[in-house]
Amino acid sequence: MDTGTKTRVLYGVHGYGRGHAARAQAVLPELTRRYDVLVLAGDDAFDQLRRDWPVVRIPTLRYYADRRGRRSALRTVRHNLPGLADLLLAGPGLQMVIGEMRRFAPAVVLSDSEGWTHHAARRLGIPRISFDHFGVLVHGRIEMPALDRLVLWCESRMYRFLTCRPERVIAAAFFPAEAKSGNVRMVGPIIRAEARRLAPTDDGSVLAYFSNAKANFTPAVEQSLRECGAAVKVYGPSRPAGADGNLEFRPIANEPFLADLASCRAVVATAGNQLISEAIHFGKPVLAMPEDSLEQRLNARTVARWGVGMETRPAALPAGLLREFLSRRDEFAGKIAAHRRDGLSEALAAIDRAVGELAPAAK
Repeated sequence: MDTGTKTRVLYGVHGYGRGHAARAQAVLPELTRRYDVLVLAGDDAFDQLRRDWPVVRIPTLRYYADRRGRRSALRTVRHNLPGLADLLLAGPGLQMVIGEMRRFAPAVVLSDSEGWTHHAARRLGIPRISFDHFGVLVHGRIEMPALDRLVLWCESRMYRFLTCRPERVIAAAFFPAEAKSGNVRMVGPIIRAEARRLAPTDDGSVLAYFSNAKANFTPAVEQSLRECGAAVKVYGPSRPAGADGNLEFRPIANEPFLADLASCRAVVATAGNQLISEAIHFGKPVLAMPEDSLEQRLNARTVARWGVGMETRPAALPAGLLREFLSRRDEFAGKIAAHRRDGLSEALAAIDRAVGELAPAAK
């Protein structure tokens, strides 16, 4: 099909962290075959995607930490005030995104938690599809403790401000949830093509990943890993690459990380949705150490409830708990198959359907 006859889709990807970009990496090969796609992303996502696709850099809202490395609501709000003002007052960042949309003239905007593309498309009257993970919490029916429900109410206010009531919602997660309304589609975890090409093996090693190592890779955690009786490949801490006893510190890189994940015996990590999704895909039990966030607490509880791993407190990894986890590895692994799900085909079908419904209206 000639590019000129394809429906134009602008894809906005939130720039903080690696999960949003990983989801984009999974769907972009097929999206670019079916549609004429322009990608807009900021910070981490821009760096991760630009190697394979043309990407326009845009602003990004980020989480900020205190001096101990823990997420700070005060610092996060203070540092993001200029960006929020830009969205509210149509500042230079939003005007730049509006200009890109006018030049590209998309029929539909697909946005992964990305505020500037949502706001620009709403101002231009371009229909929007929200495609992310946090939407599962906002648009799905999920049981959670009362305190977490209060936290969700607060966090969902900001999420709804950023996403501006999109016409369609596609929410992806490794656990199922019932949609609250008819314009919401829940899909399974989005597994990247690089992961789908790898066959799982077991070299006896433990993969340890810390998304915020300053706060979570504490001396106590490090000592427990040193005493676990297995080789440990450690991602996240700012340490020189190379072996140090049974620990091998490794730099973050997509394909080497996936190769280590596919070949390890078990995973010890903070409880991000994408990592748990890919660990389950490879049949690897997870000892989840959730950061201080609602989403990660829910992810860790699900891992423990399903019996595919265990959970512990943030930045706490008792040596006895780690040894118990490794000793029960086969028990946990035996329960993973019942929960393995590939949501990529579900997500692409949902995107195709939403584009088909919304693009005629845009024209």
